[in-house]
Amino acid sequence: MNVLLVYAHPEPRSLNGALREYAVHRLEQAGHNVEVSDLYAMQWNPVLAPGDNLAWPAGVRFEASVSSRQALENGTQSADITREQEKLRWADAVIFQFPLWWFSMPAILKGWVERVYAYGFAYGVGEHSDTHWGDRYGEGTLAGKRAMLVVTTGGWAPHYAPRGINGPIDDILFPIQHGILFYPGFDVVPPHVIYRTSKVGEAEFEQACAALGKRLDDLWTTPSIPFRKQNAGAYVIPELTLRPELAAGESGFHIHLDQSW
Repeated sequence: MNVLLVYAHPEPRSLNGALREYAVHRLEQAGHNVEVSDLYAMQWNPVLAPGDNLAWPAGVRFEASVSSRQALENGTQSADITREQEKLRWADAVIFQFPLWWFSMPAILKGWVERVYAYGFAYGVGEHSDTHWGDRYGEGTLAGKRAMLVVTTGGWAPHYAPRGINGPIDDILFPIQHGILFYPGFDVVPPHVIYRTSKVGEAEFEQACAALGKRLDDLWTTPSIPFRKQNAGAYVIPELTLRPELAAGESGFHIHLDQSW
């Protein structure tokens, strides 16, 4: 299988750097082809701007989605964007590895998403009608591929438990897993989270590698998160609200999980 590792940490000698090296080795030892997009090493430009479309007219008011669509359709995208899209098309699975900074991904990774997820590539695809509101949330360009987050955080696991002060880790990661990964079609594997990173010594590192290795070995067989697909009947279209008989009287992120799985 082809695996793309999108990696966002500025220090190669960090815990994240060591885990990235371990992950690449483990995947390659298992016979997979691995590509790494090391965003800091690449000096990735995270700023979406008119220059992403090499043919955007000077002086014309910039409209991000319009410019993005035209650049993709006309082959005038910035070359760095096109290279990352080609990696996504090549990959059977994508692993996003990053430290949890201020309850989200590092800005450089968010900027990778904003620029690479072009209109017509990751969004704005498919028929829009009274019965089908675009190919998204379980459908789309990246459907049939798997994705998983590998996340490190300095907080303790209880801090991210259902009653923890930081909020449940699944809720914190919901905008990424549901909105960035499931939206363009990925089957999203449950995240692998390493807690209390400042306390990871040699023994803890070996344990962290063993746990990560198991997740990588099982990447193809682990059941994906059962997010409800948009166009499979669970949502009223075009309002895109969950049908009233599903999770009746409830609200929150969890209602978008198919509890029958």
